[in-house]
Amino acid sequence: MTVTRRVFIGFGAVSLLAACDSALVGNGVGSNGSAEIDARVDATRDYLFTHYPGTKALSQQAKGILYMPLITEVGFGVGGAYGRGALRINDVTVDYYAAARASIGFQIGAQQYAHALFFMTEDALANFRRGNGWAAGADIRYATPDQGGSIGKDTTELDPVIGFIFGQQGLIAGATVSGVKYSRIIP
Repeated sequence: MTVTRRVFIGFGAVSLLAACDSALVGNGVGSNGSAEIDARVDATRDYLFTHYPGTKALSQQAKGILYMPLITEVGFGVGGAYGRGALRINDVTVDYYAAARASIGFQIGAQQYAHALFFMTEDALANFRRGNGWAAGADIRYATPDQGGSIGKDTTELDPVIGFIFGQQGLIAGATVSGVKYSRIIP
């Protein structure tokens, strides 16, 4: 088998994601892992509600919220991202999830960010929880921080899942094709 530059870069990206996964899981071995995730989720929720007041009202209408406190993304042609978080129903953690993202295209850089998925219908929440892994697709609407103060009832009546990305740090540039998969984990 000849090793092309694309195969080499792809293998490097997969290795990077595996290393990130091992490092993150290694920091949360045993019962301490869930406590660490919950502490980060609490801080993320508090930050979100303080800095984007419209999200507090949105949370009161949501059937469940998946908080992902820290997603780390790296890209150089081929890229990837990984993070862990918790699904809360009535502000009580019911499950823990990992988010993994792979991308390919013209891209370079690294960034970290947080996001929250607001499940606005029982069906959307049930589909997420029942799946063996859930990929964000066309059934999700993303809101931006400048909309965070004005997300209202009209939004929640139309969209079964609303994703809110915030707290970006770093710089990544380019155009990519990607997908995010959420999988249940046991920290």
